[in-house]
Amino acid sequence: MNTDFNSLSLGFGKRITKVYLELTEKRREYNIAKQLLRSGTAVGALYREATYAESKADLIHKLHGAIKECSETVYWIDLLEHMGKLNQTEHASLRGDAVSLLKILTAMIKTAKRNKENG
Repeated sequence: MNTDFNSLSLGFGKRITKVYLELTEKRREYNIAKQLLRSGTAVGALYREATYAESKADLIHKLHGAIKECSETVYWIDLLEHMGKLNQTEHASLRGDAVSLLKILTAMIKTAKRNKENG
């Protein structure tokens, strides 16, 4: 288990949860906020699930699930900014964190595939 990624994804989930609360309580955005909450918190949950994978193939599959959720989160972040529900600073910060998580997950999958081929 990559403790750095675990911390990053947990922190990201916390930020997403705070944005969700802000969006629903003060900015009156419910539907997209719920989608953001679901996909944004799923990244860390799926990573945690991947740490208990039954095989290399299962690990790769679960990490791909985390990538899908993270990519979806980027979409919701972009949409909220286009709707004026996130300002440019909020958008850039959240999007930057999500893209960083995507890059790390991609590297993990490449490593897992290489290990699978060599192992």
